[in-house]
Amino acid sequence: MNRKTDHVKVLVIGGGPAGSLTAALLARAGIDVLLLEKEVFPRYHIGEALASSCRSILELAGAARKVDEFGFVSKHGGLFRWGAEKDWSADWTELFGDEVRSWSVDRSEFDHLLLKNAAEQGARVVEGAAVKQVVFEDGRPVAAEWVCQADPAEPRRTTFDFVVDASGRAGVLTARHFRNRTKHEVFRNVAIWSYWDGEELLPDTPQGGSNIISSPDGWYWVIPLRGGRRSVGFVMHESAFRERRPCYDSPDDLLAALVDESDTVRSLLRGDTRLAKARVEQDYSYVSASFCGPGYFAAGDAACFLDPLLSSGVHLASYSALLAAASITAVVDGEVTEQEAAAFYESLYRNAYTRMLAMVSRMYDQYQGQANYFWLAQRLTGTPAAEAVRPNAAFVEIVAGISDLFDAEHGKRAEHGGAGPDDTAEEAPLDLVEIMPKDLYDDDSRLRLVTSPRLGLRREEPAAAGGAARPPRPATAAESARDTQGADLTATR
Repeated sequence: MNRKTDHVKVLVIGGGPAGSLTAALLARAGIDVLLLEKEVFPRYHIGEALASSCRSILELAGAARKVDEFGFVSKHGGLFRWGAEKDWSADWTELFGDEVRSWSVDRSEFDHLLLKNAAEQGARVVEGAAVKQVVFEDGRPVAAEWVCQADPAEPRRTTFDFVVDASGRAGVLTARHFRNRTKHEVFRNVAIWSYWDGEELLPDTPQGGSNIISSPDGWYWVIPLRGGRRSVGFVMHESAFRERRPCYDSPDDLLAALVDESDTVRSLLRGDTRLAKARVEQDYSYVSASFCGPGYFAAGDAACFLDPLLSSGVHLASYSALLAAASITAVVDGEVTEQEAAAFYESLYRNAYTRMLAMVSRMYDQYQGQANYFWLAQRLTGTPAAEAVRPNAAFVEIVAGISDLFDAEHGKRAEHGGAGPDDTAEEAPLDLVEIMPKDLYDDDSRLRLVTSPRLGLRREEPAAAGGAARPPRPATAAESARDTQGADLTATR
């Protein structure tokens, strides 16, 4: 059978946030990139609440203004009603200034905007394109065989120098080829959700912020969306779901019962109308043994997915897109070797994932108390408590994705030791989880992510004798949450 064959510098498989942002960033760097997406957008997807880091990355990809103009809800943080303690807020504006913000979005529209933006930045985008297999030679991927819905009788073959697997849960490389994913036993959860009209949120919720509300059997989310709607869902362990589901005629009835069981959620939704049938998602927590290798990078959900708590999904997708695009560009430019770029990517992405894993793991123990969560966040970001402008500042940095961007640009901070919130010695926070970070990236190599004059990696100049190689934190959010001209991507404590 004759195949239509072409060549591209970089092939991106998947058009969700990870794939679209990778393609847009590469195209803006002048690199020839083809994106293949098996669906025809728009298509439904859950995951509406976005970390502030997403905005910084969208600025670099040329998409932030388009998302602003679309009219999504502007998000400035969130409010937690967690455990038995009083409400506590993660207010980005209060801590970091007005520039640190993101959105709560309808993913069908948001993802479509990002996909169109990738094409506008110069990437070739083909929707309805299903990758059937990736061909390897001597352990390196070299070609993809795919078919297009518009012409299924004509198989295609695209050769490439690099491939980015951004195919989500389907995992063209990670799940289908390498089969190297491990499911999390701790997070064997089920999410059930729908949409309601109305705009009421808990008092003192930051502008456009989400509400995260615990219960003895799980936790609820309430996320404001454009058009006076809210996404409302509940997350519980799969064993609890299996026990309760047969007691109800439909998922709609189960969700109605769950809403009624929470005084808080029932009050927020009182008199409002559910707008859609309930949806259920499960078996979604996993991590791949490797996030990259010779000639390939796994980005976003193709590499890992954690849990809806703390809304890490789109942050990790966007962050991995930034790291992948910078790593590939640096290799193409001859700034680093492939091995150095892979080590940088693996270590920084896995560090971000593992830090969030440790934070979420601790929060599922709802009775630890917020002081314990804040202390853990300080340990995970290397922040001495005395330097925090607020007790919750390090926690908010993690949730907002700021810590990960800082580490990519300035080097990973050393973990801050010391006593826990009750002045007793505590175990290292990463001992809480089974998946340990692969610290392949040697900070002494001085590789840093740069955005000017071109996205990539650069070797930092050695520090002067007695000086510090890494710059201090920027003084204000306005100095750090800037546009695409190479300013610091991160916000301040």
